[in-house]
Amino acid sequence: MPRNWLFNALLLPLYLSLTACPATEQDIASVGSDAVAATADVPAVMPDDADPALWVIRDEDTTIYLFGTVHILKPGMTWFDEAVKKSFDASDELIVEMIKPDPAVMANIVKDLAIDKTGVSLRDKLTAEDRAKYEAVLTRLNLPVASFDPLDPWFASVNISLIPLMRNGYAADQGVEDELLAQAKARAIKITGLETPKQQLGFFDNLPEEVQIRFLNFTVDTIDDAADGMEQMVIEWANANVDALGELMNAGLDDKILYETLLVNRNINWAEWVEQRMEQPGTIFLAVGAGHLAGDSSLQAVLAKKGLVAERIEY
Repeated sequence: MPRNWLFNALLLPLYLSLTACPATEQDIASVGSDAVAATADVPAVMPDDADPALWVIRDEDTTIYLFGTVHILKPGMTWFDEAVKKSFDASDELIVEMIKPDPAVMANIVKDLAIDKTGVSLRDKLTAEDRAKYEAVLTRLNLPVASFDPLDPWFASVNISLIPLMRNGYAADQGVEDELLAQAKARAIKITGLETPKQQLGFFDNLPEEVQIRFLNFTVDTIDDAADGMEQMVIEWANANVDALGELMNAGLDDKILYETLLVNRNINWAEWVEQRMEQPGTIFLAVGAGHLAGDSSLQAVLAKKGLVAERIEY
């Protein structure tokens, strides 16, 4: 299976519960993931000052800025300045994928969705070969091999994928949304979520079990590359290399169900929201995962079919 499958599964970023109940090596209580398999002929380098891509849609009385986010970053990264800050400061409403709930509320949602209902142990759902690889990875991560036995494969996959990132300096409370939400609260502007926490977790939970298992097996097979892949994804984002992100996302789309569930269908729903919101006056800052704003199935591409053209803001 091509390396890019991981990008399709995880960079299409779901906010999930990264900031609601962050994962740590000791307490795998959260759900969320952001890992990417990135390759490039000429690798980009991390800039001193990140300038991520930004777009705008305008009519006579409505302005909507489109900004691609990364949900988990290393502390100290500079990106909230220049055109991004100017556009945000001019906005009177922040739109994000999901408004994080109280941790206790999220924990109940996770408990309701992540616990397996069949009564079959997670490891018993794997082939002998896949089970051996899975147990070996958990052991290397210093987790008991039975850690996720009562849970769905998707839950194990997204949690396992987070651990190498945490060990390499990424922090679940340092994502782009965290800064934007803090800024919005400081200005007391309206904050709206496009999806609910239950909807976001439901995207994974409603995947056919065979897809979830493929997802888990691929996470196990590529766990050693997770941190380097994430680093490359952040570099591309920081350099506003939208074409590079799009190429990665459209390569190796082996699992159409996963791709359509996590990217295509959500972009279609969000485009309908934008179309309706354009009928109301105001200035909006819409921030969603960077994967949604790159490639042939991007939110901008869906909006263009509706006659809404997103113009790139150069800065």
